[in-house]
Amino acid sequence: MRRLLHLIRKELIELRQDPRLFSIVIMAPLLQLTVLGYAATTDVKNVPLIVVDADRSPGSRELISRFEAADHFTVVGMLGSTSEIAKWLDRGDAWMALSIPAGYGHHLEAGQPVTVQVVADGTDSNSTNVALGYARALVGGYAQELAAERLRPTRVERLVNAKIRVWFNPGLESRAFMIPGIVALLLLVVTTNLSSMAIVREKEIGTLEQLNVTPLARWELIVGKLLPYAFIGLLDVVLVLLVAIYWFEVPMRGSLVLLFAMSLVYLLSTLGLGLFISTISNTQQQAMMTTTFFFLIPMIYLSGFIFPIENMPGWIQPLTYLIPLRYFLVILRGLFLKGVGLETFWPQALALAGWGIVILTLATLRSSKTLR
Repeated sequence: MRRLLHLIRKELIELRQDPRLFSIVIMAPLLQLTVLGYAATTDVKNVPLIVVDADRSPGSRELISRFEAADHFTVVGMLGSTSEIAKWLDRGDAWMALSIPAGYGHHLEAGQPVTVQVVADGTDSNSTNVALGYARALVGGYAQELAAERLRPTRVERLVNAKIRVWFNPGLESRAFMIPGIVALLLLVVTTNLSSMAIVREKEIGTLEQLNVTPLARWELIVGKLLPYAFIGLLDVVLVLLVAIYWFEVPMRGSLVLLFAMSLVYLLSTLGLGLFISTISNTQQQAMMTTTFFFLIPMIYLSGFIFPIENMPGWIQPLTYLIPLRYFLVILRGLFLKGVGLETFWPQALALAGWGIVILTLATLRSSKTLR
């Protein structure tokens, strides 16, 4: 334990003596969160939709067929009651729900106005706005056709109306969706970059030979290298959470204890990835380039942070399961906006933990106290 503490102290002294590194670790996350919190936006193309048909009439089936035929919607489930909607939206399996009331077909046949309900997950405000626009246009066009067939033109769009409800983010504020994602992104960038240079720096300055002659075991070297960056990662979590909650006023509806626990699991993945990169790089510049171009950029684009995964080509979507950022984004947004717990996002938590264990194992197997 004494050897381990000395190694940790050595790493912290090196961090303290490099003012540029200190500014990257402390100031960069705050500045990036502030800038990206205002500037980041997203787009959407397809919308997973669930349907509750309490009428089961030809009229209700015709409305459902309009949504199924539309390019903008994909019906992913037919539910038996509205009580099941919350479960689908909480898990993120659907973005919207269409509820058709009993008596819908009878009202249409009688030429009486009827209202269908559209429930939307407001977590992703931009996607929800676009999706609601699609839904309004579809229902409005359908109502126009019915009115043209059965009513006078002055009553066009009065036969079928859509009642809109938005859950989790009623104001559809884009910051509420983007800022939890930025928190996950900053942790990935900072901790992976720092840990990717852990072994490489020792190679470049020639101190790896000195570590080779010490009685440090391999696990002690790895833990001693990673723990300081884990502390930095947790410090960054605290800093960006304070900015997100008190400056940008993003609601925090879930458990803070669970958030920190999931952050630790996430740091297991990011630090393990950085260490793995460190073992396959010969210089700090090479480590940084490898981290940026081969890992960070693909992860950012394929994780769902910028582009919804549902909108990606079918052959690309399976690749997103290899990205830890994907799972942590779901966890963070669920904690911040939905207030859900481990009972809802346990698959993501399990996948994140498994990813961290695998990458740390690979990094450990590749690391060696023997210079090549």
